[in-house]
This record gives sequence, structure tokens and C-alpha cells, in this order.
Amino acid sequence: MSDVEDRLAELGLGVPDVAKPVAAYVPAVRSGNHVFTAGQLPMREGQLLASGKVGGSITPEQAVECARQCALNALAAVRAEVPLDDVSRIVKVVVFVASTPDFTGQPGVANGVSELLGEVFGEAGRHARSAVGVPVLPLDAPVEVELVVEVR
Repeated sequence: MSDVEDRLAELGLGVPDVAKPVAAYVPAVRSGNHVFTAGQLPMREGQLLASGKVGGSITPEQAVECARQCALNALAAVRAEVPLDDVSRIVKVVVFVASTPDFTGQPGVANGVSELLGEVFGEAGRHARSAVGVPVLPLDAPVEVELVVEVR
């Protein structure tokens, strides 16, 4: 196990196998010293954790849990390209939140990702971020997450 995976284990978490793409793309691409992930859904063991809109059938708390699973799936995609201990910095996080028109708590949902990455990578986990409300995501997922990471 790597140091990063040891820290995840201390949090009671683990990096899953890479989620199978739902269309014609690859989970991650390395370009130079960066790995870019495709959007990762809150899949666990091949199933969405939840479906629907945040502010509707999905509570903000459920959305945060979905965001954390998306982050773990994104780390799995990164790990398919490089060992997680080779990550020198989380550069950018983009969080899409399928939400009702009146829901404005997208940054709080995105904190599920940001806080997890901070716990795991420490100062190297601090990143730029966008949290975007959208009307619908693939498979009716409530959250989708992309990462850009710098690697050694």
C-alpha cells in the first residue's frame, strides 16, 4: 500500500477499482506532469449511490457523500496512470451538482471533495475549484467530479 492509501485507510476509506466508463472515453489521461480525469460519478461496486437532484430528492448531506465517492473514483482513475504517491499537487477540482433551480449550496457539496483531498494530501491537496449547478448529469447522478493533478 502507498502512503496515500494508508492515509485513506486511516479515514476508513479506500480507493476502488477504476469505474468503467459509461461512454466512449478513458477514465484519465496523463499529459506531461499532469493527469486529467474524466468526470467521475458516485459509483460504488457498479451502482450509483443515489440518483436525482440536490434540493429535490437528494439532500445536501447525501450529495456530500456522493461527492466524496466521486473523489475516490477520480483517485482510482489517477492511480491507473501513476502511483498515488507520485501526486505532488491537486491542481484543480471541478464539481458538477445536478440541482433544483432554487438550490444554491453547490460549494457546500464540493467541500466533500475538497475536505477529503485535504485530509489525504495535506497542503498538496489544496486546489483551485469550480462548483457548478447543472440541470442533469449522466445516469441522473447528483454529482460528477473531475480532477487535474500534478505528478512527479
